[in-house]
Amino acid sequence: MNRRRLLAALPLTLAAPALWSSAAQAQAEFPNRPVTIIVPFAAGGPTDVISRLVAEGMSRHLGQPVVVENVTGAGGTIAAARVAQARGDGYTLLMHHVGHASSATLYRRLPYNVVDSFAPLGLVSDAAMTLVARPDFPASDFAGFIGEIRKQGDKLNLAHSGLGGANHLCGMLLQHAAGTALTGVVFRGSAPAITDLMGGRIDVFCDQATNTAPFLRDGRIKGYAVTLPERVPGLELPTTAEAGQPGLAMSTWHGLYAPRATPAEVQERLAVAIRAALQEERLRQRFAELVTAPAAEERATPAFHRRFLAEEVARWRPIIEATGQYAD
Repeated sequence: MNRRRLLAALPLTLAAPALWSSAAQAQAEFPNRPVTIIVPFAAGGPTDVISRLVAEGMSRHLGQPVVVENVTGAGGTIAAARVAQARGDGYTLLMHHVGHASSATLYRRLPYNVVDSFAPLGLVSDAAMTLVARPDFPASDFAGFIGEIRKQGDKLNLAHSGLGGANHLCGMLLQHAAGTALTGVVFRGSAPAITDLMGGRIDVFCDQATNTAPFLRDGRIKGYAVTLPERVPGLELPTTAEAGQPGLAMSTWHGLYAPRATPAEVQERLAVAIRAALQEERLRQRFAELVTAPAAEERATPAFHRRFLAEEVARWRPIIEATGQYAD
């Protein structure tokens, strides 16, 4: 009986080293086919453009095509769920922005864990948000802007393009800092919101400098502050910290993720490709045109990204809970 069991187990014993060797070889040869970056937002928007620039640079360093696929809906959670449930082989990745961190609180029944279901590979960009208003808004500086918001409250309307979007989060942060609620108006993207802002049909907006900079430079909307610690070149706006509201600070950061089970060697290969792409002059020039900045080298690492994501989840939780705005 023992002899028969030993003989039956022998083929599996002999096959095991071959299986391990095959898996190790597949990791060593990664990638040997195209890599896909899933983007949670529509083609042509800031996240899509940033993703395509990063993908182009990564493809040169990985020696394989890196393609972008847009999977929209539910504030980016449909795309995130798809990647969380994908094979952990490094061929399906997620590019997401600050909304990934806020979704941990905003959506109370997610099919994944924002922190534990993903392997963060590195941050790729930081973009300032701008606090803007209609052309005839009755405030000449940021202090007056906050004063009007506190005085008028929900008589003022605040544009955003849907729960979990960067401009929605910035709007929540603004209301939290001002200590009052405004009347939210939802638009299908930033472009129509800015159109109504210019026309005076919307009072206040908080959106990426990528979207608002051309209209601020032309004087078609009023600008009051940027939400990064440093001023944005080309925009004559103070930072919120300079203007006395250091808590009203955020960036629309983007980061790249793999499924949690992705082997460490593959994660590092992808992280190295991200950092190499961010050093390319063409990417840096295009990012500057988009009024965004490539992530600093120390931020474009898995270790930093992992810590940063957990901190951002913790940061947004009390802000969202205070407003009581949930997606379900």
